Amino acid sequence: MTTKFRTIGLIGKPHHQGTNQTLQRLHLWLEEQGLVVLVEERVASELGKDVEAVDLLELGQRCDLAIVVGGDGNMLGAARVLARFDLGVIGVNRGNLGFLTDLAPDAFEEELARVLAGEYETEHRFLLEAEVHRHGKIKASNTAVNEAVLHPGKIAHMIEFEVYIDDQFMYSQRADGMIVSTPTGSTAYSLSAGGAILTPGLQALILVPMFPHTLSCRPIVVDACSTIKLVVSPENGDNLEVSCDGHVHLAVLPGDEILIRCSKERLRLIHPKGHNYFHVLRNKLGWGSKLF
Repeated sequence: MTTKFRTIGLIGKPHHQGTNQTLQRLHLWLEEQGLVVLVEERVASELGKDVEAVDLLELGQRCDLAIVVGGDGNMLGAARVLARFDLGVIGVNRGNLGFLTDLAPDAFEEELARVLAGEYETEHRFLLEAEVHRHGKIKASNTAVNEAVLHPGKIAHMIEFEVYIDDQFMYSQRADGMIVSTPTGSTAYSLSAGGAILTPGLQALILVPMFPHTLSCRPIVVDACSTIKLVVSPENGDNLEVSCDGHVHLAVLPGDEILIRCSKERLRLIHPKGHNYFHVLRNKLGWGSKLF
């Protein structure tokens, strides 16, 4: 097989039987194609001794293509690290919805062979950068592919905060929290909270209040170049946090400022030829098929 991808990285969900079976099958098939295969160290031990195990950073540095086996959560976790490298990423769906994972686990060979032969489409998704500022200093930061969410820690309760767009005051808010989502994340937590779906190529962010205290408060879409600032009221209790993709948690104290903006890093998603976003939406969300 002639391919522009020579070194392939495999990433998966540790200690998951279905994922392990797919990873083993992928590893064997890729080696049969004469490709160099690196396996992320957290799953390498489950594939036997004859695999080259590397950490996620080395995988990003050395590979031409990363294949993520699992659900969207596994894709998000890998993407937050791999977006800093000029590396294509494709997913094999072993999760539930699978908005970001295109390939079927039981029949990936044919489509993946075409991708490796150069028959694929590339799509770039931007990430968010979230920073917690305290007394003028950055106390914590991280990136998110889907969303950054300000919310109480373990017990849900109403919090108070102000929202600024590019340093212009928009409103004060009493709610259970605030979701700031990318178009990628608009089909995730944001959608569950009543936000609109943003098509992936849109350069925009959507702000979705969580259970706001006033019925007049609605989601708002702003330009992706905007800087979102959430100023937490000093009257709030402790144990607030900012969650990035529901995985990374940054501690927030009363009076802190949270800055959320578009990151310079972009995820390079690889899709098989003929990928259609609206086809994915119809399948995953159960929308109606054509009438005639």
